[in-house]
Amino acid sequence: MGMAELKARLVGPSGIEIAYERFGAPDAPPVLLIMGAGAQMINWPEGFCEALVGHGLHVVRFDTRDSGRSTHFPDAPVPDFAAALAGDLSTASYTLSDMAADTVGLLDALGLTDVHLVGSSMGGMIAQLVAVEHPDRVRSLTSMMSTTGEPGVGEADFSVFADLGGPPDEREAFVDWQTRALRLAASPGYEFDAATTAERAGRIFDRGYDALGIQRQGLAVVATGDRTARLRSLRVPTLVLHGDSDIVCDVGGGRATAAAVPGAELVILEGMGHHLPRELWPEVATRIAALVHRVEEGR
Repeated sequence: MGMAELKARLVGPSGIEIAYERFGAPDAPPVLLIMGAGAQMINWPEGFCEALVGHGLHVVRFDTRDSGRSTHFPDAPVPDFAAALAGDLSTASYTLSDMAADTVGLLDALGLTDVHLVGSSMGGMIAQLVAVEHPDRVRSLTSMMSTTGEPGVGEADFSVFADLGGPPDEREAFVDWQTRALRLAASPGYEFDAATTAERAGRIFDRGYDALGIQRQGLAVVATGDRTARLRSLRVPTLVLHGDSDIVCDVGGGRATAAAVPGAELVILEGMGHHLPRELWPEVATRIAALVHRVEEGR
């Protein structure tokens, strides 16, 4: 298992706190996992982290700002998505570039000069921006179930979630709600593990679920805009992973990301939705490790 959960203080330009955890030998090639909107570091399954460690990697996972046990921004303006989509970004508290700067600040706190980045969903967008804005800190980039920010690409099918309603404040009801939500987004080609999902949902509730924080993260995505032109400037070895059954970020987002980044490898996983089924941990870990070790051998 990982070491104890730790906290880095005064991280990055914003001077925030970031909760993190490390797995594997500290002198192995470092892989930093970045989670998506509304997710916490525990949404990277421990078994998946251990699979990466089994490939001789050192793994770090962390709570992004406004999630889990990292700094939240409760005094920020309430996000107004309608206004933002019409061009008024005055209720956006930060952009994904700020979250990329947090990420680099965490590397500084950990004494890591440069790392292999793996980002999922919004985490993939953050990883892309770290690579664009802080290229000397990135050895390789893996962008999973993510997109470029180009309008009309990698869109969500929100109709699927129409009857879900908002997250309840009470723990048991929240666990039920989150399990239902994740079942809707899960992988049709694989069995949905409701028991593990419910157990993790309880931990997510206990660690600090923040419905408005998720909205602030979502608004950061809108405020950041289209990254396509900047992705074309990347000169970092890149792997793009996407499920063909993703209804939260359509597979077109992965195709567009791979098309934008020069030399990127695109792997489309059959039957995978917006979720990493246990059955695919070995393949995904193997693909990430293959990229990492190829880059390490060339250093």
